[in-house]
Amino acid sequence: MSTTRILMKTTFGDLTLSLDGEKAPKTVENFLNYVRSGFYDGTIFHRVIDNFMIQGGGFDSDMQQKPAEAPIENEADNGLTNDRGTIAMARTTDPHSATAQFFINVGNNDFLNHTGKTMQGWGYAVFGAVTEGDAVLDKIRDVKTGNKAGHQDVPVEAVIIESITVLDD
Repeated sequence: MSTTRILMKTTFGDLTLSLDGEKAPKTVENFLNYVRSGFYDGTIFHRVIDNFMIQGGGFDSDMQQKPAEAPIENEADNGLTNDRGTIAMARTTDPHSATAQFFINVGNNDFLNHTGKTMQGWGYAVFGAVTEGDAVLDKIRDVKTGNKAGHQDVPVEAVIIESITVLDD
């Protein structure tokens, strides 16, 4: 598996991303399994922090978390870095806890990069990048946010992921 392009349709516009199956094969396979099953359709970007990232893929518009598959191995040691426009897997404090949630960096976030195979050093696995839709990314990162259902930085106006489709199938 090499590069796979996907189209993410949102209520704020479309993003085209290129996924790097050579450097992050397990992560890309996991993400594409969720895409092909329709898991992401109707989910939201539930956490938006300007100059940091936009996070989605786990909650519906009522802030109900969707049940995910088993966690995957962290591939953050693949040489890809958390630069503006890259997509990475979200996780808990456990380095190997990523399931369905992902984030798109809207700033250069070097502090999220892999520095070592320790609890503090694992980092967040980048597995692709936005290739079209930079203006949409900026539109989403600029939304007004607040608190909702016990979560912070939630967009006041829902940013819905209408669908994600694979362009290279």
